Amino acid sequence: MRVVFFGSGAFGLPTLQRLHDRHEVLAVISQPDRPAGRRRRSTPTPIAQWADTSAAGARRCESVNAPDCMAWLRGLQADAWVVIAFGQKLSPALLQDEFAINLHASLLPRWRGAAPIHHAVLAGDSITGNSVITLADRMDAGDVLGTVSTEIGLTDTTGDLHDRLADMGSDLVEQVLLAHQQGTLQGTPQDETAATLAPKLSREAARLDVAMCSVDARRVINGCAPWPGAAIDAGGQRLGLLRAGPTSSTVAPGVLNSGGVLGFADGGVQLIDVKPEGGRAMPFADWARGRHLADATPMAWGQI
Repeated sequence: MRVVFFGSGAFGLPTLQRLHDRHEVLAVISQPDRPAGRRRRSTPTPIAQWADTSAAGARRCESVNAPDCMAWLRGLQADAWVVIAFGQKLSPALLQDEFAINLHASLLPRWRGAAPIHHAVLAGDSITGNSVITLADRMDAGDVLGTVSTEIGLTDTTGDLHDRLADMGSDLVEQVLLAHQQGTLQGTPQDETAATLAPKLSREAARLDVAMCSVDARRVINGCAPWPGAAIDAGGQRLGLLRAGPTSSTVAPGVLNSGGVLGFADGGVQLIDVKPEGGRAMPFADWARGRHLADATPMAWGQI
């Protein structure tokens, strides 16, 4: 098939790579390069970076709905447009008479919005997945063309699920494109009464408090890893918390012991992976080796 790909975030990379291998990718459209990092250097999106080195290059569009960009896109006469984590809304005029699909990282209508994976972990969902939908005027409200699901483990982080769902997405998009090509594709309208929203998170979402229950604390740690990142002050050092699990061990609220149990209102959470300030990610046991933490008291919250 002749395909145009719209994307910016790394979530779309496995699908773009699959499309490049199996189809004719006419164009890759991404956001313009933006300042990033401490030095604020102009940096391409993950999609643009890959396309510039592995495909025919990416076209940066400040607005895909601008008349010149719209005319160029519609003139490509593609069989399908695939949109994944692009960051711009495609207007009805641009989409008119085009077959366009979007890969979204949730089982719609649950978690419509910018941060569906974060919210699934924070809410304690036991299952999540991908949906391929038609593009609609309202956010993530199009007809569902296909889904795939995966369980959320008690120690799964947002980062884990992001990478897993990204890999799973390429197969799902391929299935939808094949069904469209064969004329067998059917869409299912979403149940509006079951819709939930997943707005973009702020750093406040990573706030930990010793008055929390241990289940909520574990969900915050895992749901905010790798960003916005929960952290504590352990013995005078800021310690990023990258992964946590349940535990039957208990310590007093606000105490971190040498075994990695961090105390909350009703019990503890087991710290599994951590990142000391200025250091690399590592298992908690490696970080704790040689430290005396029996009486270490964390701050209420912090950021990596």
